[in-house]
Amino acid sequence: MDSAAPLVRLVVISGRSGSGKSTALHVLEDLGFTCIDNLPAGLLPALFAEISNAPGHAPAQIAVGIDARNLMGNLEQLTEILEKLRGSGVHCDVVFLDARTPILLRRYSETRRKHPLSSLKIDLKQALALEREILDPVAAIADRQIDTSNMTLHQLRDLIRKQIVPGSEGEMAILFHSFGFKHGVPLDADFVFDVRNLPNPYWKPELRNLTGRDREVIAFLESQTEVAAMLADLIGFFSRWLPKLAASNRSYLTIAIGCTGGQHRSVYIARRLYEHFHTQYPNIQLQHRELEDQHTTPPL
Repeated sequence: MDSAAPLVRLVVISGRSGSGKSTALHVLEDLGFTCIDNLPAGLLPALFAEISNAPGHAPAQIAVGIDARNLMGNLEQLTEILEKLRGSGVHCDVVFLDARTPILLRRYSETRRKHPLSSLKIDLKQALALEREILDPVAAIADRQIDTSNMTLHQLRDLIRKQIVPGSEGEMAILFHSFGFKHGVPLDADFVFDVRNLPNPYWKPELRNLTGRDREVIAFLESQTEVAAMLADLIGFFSRWLPKLAASNRSYLTIAIGCTGGQHRSVYIARRLYEHFHTQYPNIQLQHRELEDQHTTPPL
């Protein structure tokens, strides 16, 4: 691609059916991307050859949905295809969305949709397992993996806007994410910190039904020397390493803080970390997985 041509950006959106790929593409389209769903990966070079031949009229931001309907060989070659595009000046990102299988099964039962790989011989659960196997080559090279298991439509849209399309070039998007270990570790975490060793407000009857956002729980945790020590160590760790991660052109970073139920200690620590760093990093978010939509997970 001509060095004088404007920077062209490609975002590949992939993942299992029901994980939110269509939602992600719609968000990018609203943000000015030219979006193409279910494009065979092998056609990417031809697409960008056309763009290169018409730089004055071609879109500068393109998002492509690639899923299990692609030819198997195309997915195996995706790494090589993207490396060649990068070599020609295209900025490429691969975003892989997924959710826990029980969540995907529930979403399909709620929407009554047919999975693209299901048939008379392959039931829905088998189709989801086969789909994951087919998409493994894409997941393996993803720059960003997003676990949508506990996300609402609004949360996913917000995440795509703030992390996939940051406000300025080279800006690292940071997410502090509290969770409960008894519900599983977030699939998309880059760092996982276990704070189950800290004093637990759950064992105080008057605090049990509150959360780490309530002043009574905050007061209890701030009275504990172990909590202050843990928070100081985490702040020190990230004060040292976040600038180095940003300097290495890291685009996305998810920092997961976990306690047993995800209600008290992890919520408090994640919030305190967010409060400490949000003035230093403009593209930073805070999410409390177990405090959001605890009873239902609407389809994406």
